[in-house]
Amino acid sequence: MIQVLVVEDDPVAADAHRLYVGRVPGFTVAAVANSRAEAVRALDRTPVDLLLLDLYLPDGHGLQLLRSLRAAGHSADVIAVTSARDLAVVREGVSLGVVQYVLKPFTFATLRDRLVRYAEFRATAGEASGQDEVDRAIGVLRAPEPAQLPKGLSSPTLEAVTRALRAAPDGVTASAAGEELGISRITARRYLEHLVTVGRAVRSPQYGQIGRPELHYRWVTRNG
Repeated sequence: MIQVLVVEDDPVAADAHRLYVGRVPGFTVAAVANSRAEAVRALDRTPVDLLLLDLYLPDGHGLQLLRSLRAAGHSADVIAVTSARDLAVVREGVSLGVVQYVLKPFTFATLRDRLVRYAEFRATAGEASGQDEVDRAIGVLRAPEPAQLPKGLSSPTLEAVTRALRAAPDGVTASAAGEELGISRITARRYLEHLVTVGRAVRSPQYGQIGRPELHYRWVTRNG
């Protein structure tokens, strides 16, 4: 399990972030801190893998907290959760180990996507065979480049289907994906088949049901 420290000064938002993280398989919230000082105390008590860090805290900027943590030897990764859109702040955050930025306000689906990408990034191991493999490992953290879709497919629906598939460690059927997203089974299957075509998903028959087995789709991670 990836241990997460939620650092957020708004108690309502902090509770929402805690609930969101807890809904993503493979993640658990180790502690919640409402200030910079509370975050330092929490980290002294409990080692964590990831900080979900608000940048505007009542007792200092989130990047000030991050600088002090790095100086003290804390190596946890950081996903910044903020309304700040200043690209200078973004660049400074990257230099301090911020691996993702999530702009407020955001939905559960948005945070889930970032966490799933982060988990996939952490799962990479071993020695890279070359530049392409290094680029792929780093690219996991970033949204895919827009591509020309087949006629009849839309980017927003493809993103929704992709998020649903990535968040399902055991995979999904077209029926299950369609029900979750509010689209027809046939539509869901078209998008899932597109992901198979581009190499981001695999399909297999799902047995154990009466009648013809339904195809089962599973997301293909970068490391296999």
